Amino acid sequence: MELLLYIYAQSDDGMAQKLENTGRVALLVLGCPEVPVQTSIALYLMNLLKHHGIRPVIAGTKSARMLLEVADIERHYLGDLLDLDHCIAEIVEKRMDADLCFVFIHKESGISYAATMSSISRAKIIALVFGEEAHELAGQITFPCEKIVARAAHNPTPLRGKLDELAGGW
Repeated sequence: MELLLYIYAQSDDGMAQKLENTGRVALLVLGCPEVPVQTSIALYLMNLLKHHGIRPVIAGTKSARMLLEVADIERHYLGDLLDLDHCIAEIVEKRMDADLCFVFIHKESGISYAATMSSISRAKIIALVFGEEAHELAGQITFPCEKIVARAAHNPTPLRGKLDELAGGW
C-alpha cells in the first residue's frame, strides 16, 4: 500500500512543520517509558523499518520522545517525532494515517492506545506487549491486531527476535 502522508506537527517550540512522504509509513506509539526495553526496542524497530524502506514516525509522550532524542542525538535511527495526543487528533481529523502502527504496551493504558488506533486508523495494528505481565495484558486485547508478546522488561532480546521474524514478511 502506498500512502501520501502530510503531517502538520507542532514541535515543542510551537513552530509548525510540514512532513511529507510518498512511501510506506509505520507509526510507533509510545506511552510512558517505565520499562527499560521500550527505548531500545523502539530504536531497533526504527532501524529495521528503515532497512525495509518503511519510514518510521514516532508518536509518544514527552518523556518517551526525550529518551529517544537523547539516545540518538545525531538521529541515525529517529524519524519524525510527534506528540501522541496531537497525532491521535490528526488521525481522527483524517489529516494523517500510516500503513503499519506498532503500539508499545506494558500496562493497561497501552491497550487503550492500541484500541484507539484500531478504531481510528486504517493501519495494520501490531501490539508489542512486553514487561513482567505481558501474557496477562495480551489476554486483555479484544480487538483485531497482530500481537508480539514477550515477558521482557530489561532484556530486549526476546522482542528483537520476534520483530526480526515479523520483518521477514515486509
